[in-house]
Amino acid sequence: MKKKILLIYTGGTIGMMHNPDNGALEPFEFNDIYSHLPMLKLLNADIEFKTLLPLIDSSDTNPAFWVRLATMIGENYKAYDGFVILHGTDTMSYTASALSFMLENLAKPVILTGSQLPLGAVRTDGRDNIVTAVEIAADECAGEPRIQEVCIYFDNSLFRGNRTYKANAEEFSAFASPNYHRLATVGVTIHYNDFFIHQSEKKPLRVHKELNDNIALLKLFPGISQNMVRSVLSIPGLRGVVMETFGAGNAPSDPEFLNLIKEASDRGIIILNVSQCKDGGGVKMGLYETSVGLDKSGVISGGDMTTEAAITKMMYLFGTELPDDEIKYWLQHTMCGEMTTK
Repeated sequence: MKKKILLIYTGGTIGMMHNPDNGALEPFEFNDIYSHLPMLKLLNADIEFKTLLPLIDSSDTNPAFWVRLATMIGENYKAYDGFVILHGTDTMSYTASALSFMLENLAKPVILTGSQLPLGAVRTDGRDNIVTAVEIAADECAGEPRIQEVCIYFDNSLFRGNRTYKANAEEFSAFASPNYHRLATVGVTIHYNDFFIHQSEKKPLRVHKELNDNIALLKLFPGISQNMVRSVLSIPGLRGVVMETFGAGNAPSDPEFLNLIKEASDRGIIILNVSQCKDGGGVKMGLYETSVGLDKSGVISGGDMTTEAAITKMMYLFGTELPDDEIKYWLQHTMCGEMTTK
């Protein structure tokens, strides 16, 4: 029997086609997807289509959008074998990361894809991305879905979604996952790296719809002023800060800076340390003297998490209203493969 795949269109570059009358790019009617991509009929998949309204440019992605998307997946979860989400590339890694936390006990594929060129462009990468994403979503092994987690498929690579970031705005290879292996590489055949693919415990899906966005991102740079640090840490209602530090988690050793950090931590603001290094490695607090002060000031380590995963994980955890000590614990330990576990 063919697998039932739900294709969800949220907006983005991929959904544009040239109007045959005037040549202008306009939104593509995905309800007619088989006429535009007839090769989909050759796959082991019956594709149905839904639009998540209102359609947005991915730059307008926010927690309310993630809640609508997670809710749609939850409402259709039993009726379909897998889900393919068409999404703009700019914030795709944020959405994939958010969904990985919001869809607890996920046991079916949720694959995000998109394109660098509109579907109506002659050299679009969208056709191959859609076709292969659907093929992967419909694949199975020993009677179970081959993929049972939130992924990004792009340019012949399948990634764990919460391990990615957008690395390139010009090339078709838009995404990178420096701290975790590709889940699959696509060539003449699809080669799955089964050892690195998550296997669900087959518990009922639980959709989390409460996200708390009272957080801030503080990116350190040489010469950052104490006034700027103070102003960020003094935002009314602030619950947490993702702090992007240098190298393996290093920061200025200036006593005034460290005092601001400690004062904020003492007020109950949770400060999570992630590295600015995008292409590999992570935070190792205490490795250098310049990170010892952060540790003593109450900052906790985000290990090798991406900024995208750290931000969405913090929103998710604050939405659970767990005690702060439990939130701090889970920020430092993996929940769904978003970081290398201790």
